[in-house]
Amino acid sequence: MIRVSLTRRATDCPRLPRDVLVLGVVAFFVMVGFGVVVPVLPVYVATFGVGYVEVGAVVSAFALLRFVTSPFCGRLIDLVGERVLLAVGIGIVALSSGLVGIAHSYVDVLLLRGAGGIGSAMFTVSAMTLLLGSTVPTQRGRAVGFYQGGFLIGGMAGPAIGGVLAAISLTAPFFFYAGTLAIAGLVGIVLLRPRSREVGGPARVDAVPFRAVLRDTRFRVAVLANFANGWTSLGVRSALIPVLVVDVLRGEPAWTGIAFAIAAVAQTLALGPAGKFVDTVGRRPAILGAYAVAALTILGISFSPNMVVLTVLLAVYGVAAAFMGTAPAAAVGDATAGAKGGRPVAVFSMASDLGAIVGPLVAGWLVDTASFPLAFGLAALFLAAASLFAIRMPRESIVSSP
Repeated sequence: MIRVSLTRRATDCPRLPRDVLVLGVVAFFVMVGFGVVVPVLPVYVATFGVGYVEVGAVVSAFALLRFVTSPFCGRLIDLVGERVLLAVGIGIVALSSGLVGIAHSYVDVLLLRGAGGIGSAMFTVSAMTLLLGSTVPTQRGRAVGFYQGGFLIGGMAGPAIGGVLAAISLTAPFFFYAGTLAIAGLVGIVLLRPRSREVGGPARVDAVPFRAVLRDTRFRVAVLANFANGWTSLGVRSALIPVLVVDVLRGEPAWTGIAFAIAAVAQTLALGPAGKFVDTVGRRPAILGAYAVAALTILGISFSPNMVVLTVLLAVYGVAAAFMGTAPAAAVGDATAGAKGGRPVAVFSMASDLGAIVGPLVAGWLVDTASFPLAFGLAALFLAAASLFAIRMPRESIVSSP
């Protein structure tokens, strides 16, 4: 079996680069605003006198345009650099979100949310590319964990703020979102270090050719893992568990929010240990273990007899999700040699988006035609496949350096 060496100092792990810390702050402000808008958006769209299909189309438009735009982000990074593309992407989302608050028709909202998806893809791909390119292998797990921590903390704070703003006006959250995005963009453009040859220079060339990255088992495992994560975490988990709570467990909708909040806290607390584990023990064992645990947990959720069991399983899933979010991204950084891998990161991001788009549709169809266990079981199958495929990844050995 091939062994990949991750060199680190025998002393404490070095501090994370400044760009990583800045990106964590940017992620926080982005997600605070997003968390404010998401609970209000369906209610606001319904005020235009449309049905549930049209409401769902607005949500899907954002995800669909993210997916369609991602393939072009690698080339845009070559042209203008991560820092500029990040600021432009955030600016597009900020402007479109502010305009949603003064939209005159349903079509305006639909088009503006689609435009927001374009900006979101630019931000997501450029931020992750910059994050992976700014770190050495023994920092990537911690770096991704810190970055995701910004998202999680912001996501927990957002809905609480959104509830207060929605009591004032249904349009207030959109203006607040535009404001937090403006802060995020300003922080990024001012504090992120400009890269050499960022603008006006020759096009960047990845340290590892893109074709070689596609053949790298680490990258393939990461893409499959991100697809499974998008299908399960962003799709099935968010789409079906609220329905499971109300229709099967006969619980109140508020119970879902409490259970999700507990799971989010568990995931946030696990991010630090997960990042350290990924950097010191390795990406391979993290993916093997976390995705196996997640597969068993998500299947067990469909058989939960009560809310207590469901909440405990969600918390366990949250801990596994901390590893699922850090290890695959770190593996992408390893496969691209951590240098300006715009195209690989775009493919990696698209895998999650595809899972999040298709997952809820297939899962909803399975619930309608079969059962909840079958819908959750398919998600568990994808997670288990990612875990088993990780066996093919090269073993990592940690070598201390003086």
